[in-house]
Amino acid sequence: MNKICIAAIGALAALVAGPVTAAESSKATSLNGVYATLASKTFVDLTHTFGPSTPHWKGFGEETVTTLYSIPKDGFKVQQFTHVGQWGTHIDPPAHFHDGLRTVDQIPPSQMLMPLVVLDVHEKVAKNPDYTIALDDVRAWEKKHGRIPKNAFVAMRTDWSKRWPNDVAMQNRDAAGHAHYPGWSKDVLKLLYEERQITASGHETTDTDPGAATDKDDYSLESYILSLNHYQIEMLADLDRVPEAGALVMVTWPKPDGGTGFPARVIAILP
Repeated sequence: MNKICIAAIGALAALVAGPVTAAESSKATSLNGVYATLASKTFVDLTHTFGPSTPHWKGFGEETVTTLYSIPKDGFKVQQFTHVGQWGTHIDPPAHFHDGLRTVDQIPPSQMLMPLVVLDVHEKVAKNPDYTIALDDVRAWEKKHGRIPKNAFVAMRTDWSKRWPNDVAMQNRDAAGHAHYPGWSKDVLKLLYEERQITASGHETTDTDPGAATDKDDYSLESYILSLNHYQIEMLADLDRVPEAGALVMVTWPKPDGGTGFPARVIAILP
């Protein structure tokens, strides 16, 4: 657990408990005290359930699920799942785009628990599905909540996940076949990663780049994030159920050797 997360948890515990004695303070800062505080909070799953019909990038095939052993026949049940690494709510590690950078198994657990920052642009996206997040959106967040903390996980809320699991609605193509969905902007990503020094970012759409760019096979914004040796999470769910500031987020995934992507589980802990 990194220092920022410990500080966030400690501050959260202090706000909840109010004035305490020295003995109580020592107990509250122990791991048992931290657990007691967190266990009393609301947990929100930001992960989609995936299956064979899950929305996905245009170049991927469908998932298949095969039952290898059954309880009536064998006394136990075993299923075989076949899908690409980038399936459902998933992690994109740096090695997804850049040889020699970190793979899924090389990302340390200390980068899986972070302060959660939610940049809410869903009303702008409702008016313009091609909206790309702007520096003014970040400035508005910081005016309300203060500077985005170092080592944070920054999620862009667009409410695009409400279209799940309809792949046609997720891609939102016009009569000419062009995709229309929101995305990040280079200016915002540079500010977040290079100046605010966040750990990771995430979004509800199938891509970092907006539909207008991916329509041309332009994935330069995703490439930029991963080139910095940071990871991202795609296809988040239920960001409308978490606050813009004050929550923590746990992000985890299996540990495939040399993995360049894998389904992830993302859980917010509300203040």
